Amino acid sequence: MSSGRSNVIILLGPPGAGKGTIASDLVDRYEMTTVSTGNILRSAMKRQTELGKKAKSYMDAGSLVPDEIVLELLVSHISQMDLSRNLILDGYPRNVAQARSLSTLLGKLGIPLGLVANVEVDDSELIERILSRRTCSKSDCQAVYNTRYSPTKQPGICDRCQSPLITRSDETEEVIQHRLRVYQEQTQPLLSHYKSTNLLRHYSHKDSSVIADLVAKDVEKINVEI
Repeated sequence: MSSGRSNVIILLGPPGAGKGTIASDLVDRYEMTTVSTGNILRSAMKRQTELGKKAKSYMDAGSLVPDEIVLELLVSHISQMDLSRNLILDGYPRNVAQARSLSTLLGKLGIPLGLVANVEVDDSELIERILSRRTCSKSDCQAVYNTRYSPTKQPGICDRCQSPLITRSDETEEVIQHRLRVYQEQTQPLLSHYKSTNLLRHYSHKDSSVIADLVAKDVEKINVEI
């Protein structure tokens, strides 16, 4: 663990690429904290906050939530965190405008960007993964399982807290296809944006744990303080 200075690792990749699994693996290995904008948004929706209500219509349709809503929630969330720990950003930024806002935010907080990890998976595999994904319904758990790859011990019940599992409203095939199109159109340009930083790395493998191993090696190689 570093002495008081955190770094940020960005996980890029389409829906279903395994970013959450990779982040969880890295958290288990090191003293790091995951910041998932998807979880932050869903928590705000469940609590029916003003921003959560605004975000719901976009997420239900598989569209990106407007930048100003996501940034406001992110700033509020990060301001309550221990910034001496290294942060993994899962789900943010999703477009170039968000990347610029993030750069401004990190500059104000004095937190350097250490690595941009881009996870690549074929669309057909992504669709199968998402259709078989189940999420814990408890807002402060939200553990994610997969009926194909990581089923629960008791069908339909979370292993961690024994709450019922649900299929999210944005995990139908129609919405998934739309989400992938949105990703290609709006998120892929981030690769060009980050290419010049020399912090961008590409990872491609069906096993998320293998990608986590590769990301961990690159984190250590570029001397991110963990």
